[in-house]
Amino acid sequence: MSSDSGGSPALASLEELVGSLPPDSRLPSYRELQRRYRLSPATVQRMLADLSRRGLLVTRPGSGTFTPPRRAARPAADLSWQTLTLGSRAGLGPDLDRLVDPVPPDAMGLASGFPDERLQPLGLLAAAASRAARRPKTWSRLPAQGLPELRSYLADEAGGGLTGDNVLIASGGQSSLSAVFRHLCAPGDPLIVESPTYVGALAAARAAGLVLVPVPGDAHGVLPDALADAFARTGARLAYVQPRYANPTGAVLARDRREPVLAAAARAGAFLLEDDWMRDFDLGAPSPPPLVSADDDGHVIYLRSVSKPIAAGLRVSGLAARGPVLARLRRGRISDDLFVAPILQQIALDVLTAPGWARHLGMLRRQLRERRDALVSAVRELLPSVRLDLVPAGGMHLWLRLPDRLSDEAVTEAAAARGLSVTPGRSSFPGEPPGSFLRLSYAEEDAAALRRAVAVLASVLASG
Repeated sequence: MSSDSGGSPALASLEELVGSLPPDSRLPSYRELQRRYRLSPATVQRMLADLSRRGLLVTRPGSGTFTPPRRAARPAADLSWQTLTLGSRAGLGPDLDRLVDPVPPDAMGLASGFPDERLQPLGLLAAAASRAARRPKTWSRLPAQGLPELRSYLADEAGGGLTGDNVLIASGGQSSLSAVFRHLCAPGDPLIVESPTYVGALAAARAAGLVLVPVPGDAHGVLPDALADAFARTGARLAYVQPRYANPTGAVLARDRREPVLAAAARAGAFLLEDDWMRDFDLGAPSPPPLVSADDDGHVIYLRSVSKPIAAGLRVSGLAARGPVLARLRRGRISDDLFVAPILQQIALDVLTAPGWARHLGMLRRQLRERRDALVSAVRELLPSVRLDLVPAGGMHLWLRLPDRLSDEAVTEAAAARGLSVTPGRSSFPGEPPGSFLRLSYAEEDAAALRRAVAVLASVLASG
């Protein structure tokens, strides 16, 4: 070793020496370390300084350099006081963790609400981020309503004569849901929801103190007569609906139900919060346009997130509305976090308008179609006791009815013990579930892995 190497082998050897010594042990002298490792005084000094900065050594002037003393064990903290102070808060249970917690590295994931990282447009994102970082306005304060160009893009996309003035940029779909529930409703107000529905919407509504009013649906979406009856009985002024590939069932609101749904809200003088979370995920023929495109009187508040088709970490969404309700939401959003980071808005706009965006969506849809078909085939072959009533024409999930003898929570736990992540259906119901269900996502695994995952699930059901 050269006299001034100071390279990683010498540092690694010194670190190994330090690790082998008991706590509060004195290191050999500088001269001894120079001789042992054939280093210059300056190099030894730099190495010891580096170890000290990392907390592996302690220097005592006049005495030398020592390993840190053994720390006395701290008594276990008593955190029980927090139980009484926090009290009960409905809606903030473990179901929320499933929305964001990544699947363990050695597990198979059929629970994700996002496409896996292999399907992200990383090239488009990298180019957009590079361009955005160089724009002066990226680091300036934007209008609270958001980047004008992004607002105009989302308005044109939604249709129905909307303009950029009708759009408010928010921090992702979940933030938008929370903002609508908190700023348009008061604790104790009724909120009409489809049953089953998106677990994140249920959690946000409960956290806002709203009373959930479930209405039924079928393979063709929410039942308009049931929706009208719920408005009349409860006096609710807001309903949350997913007309396109509803989470978790995959249902699409039928064309002949769209006008009656809008009419039900109009008669009640109420709003519909239309969550168009699966706008980009038609896997076959195009699904109907958003409800907001047929609403001229401002009953529909339209939500569109870009996190699903682009990347989970790009927390950008748009809320579109007509009339005073938009001013209410804009002021509420200012109270939440002032405005969404300009760089995120600019990246979203650049990706959505890039020449390669249409090509990326084509690839994404082909991959998801292949995965859906593989999952459907495996379920029908390997899970004969399970009912699959709807093969969705888009989206990312299958909704399975388990035999009545099986508990979806027990199946979920048993699957997790075997390295398989699935979503229990009961968390998607605002009230008591009518049966035992599982939601399986085909967004995170390729076709071969999906078949292996269903084989694991088959063994779980057989042992149940």
